[in-house]
Amino acid sequence: MDKLLVHGGTSLSGSINISGSKNASLPILAAALLTDQQVVIERVPDVSIT
Repeated sequence: MDKLLVHGGTSLSGSINISGSKNASLPILAAALLTDQQVVIERVPDVSIT
């Protein structure tokens, strides 16, 4: 697994492209809960329980 180490006291901003798999989007959804800023997540596959 890749990881990013961020050093410094400046704020992060920007965007990243991820694959459209549900396994890739679940950690992003969890990380979005940790901020009080608006988060837009696009190209997430539909997942339903039947």
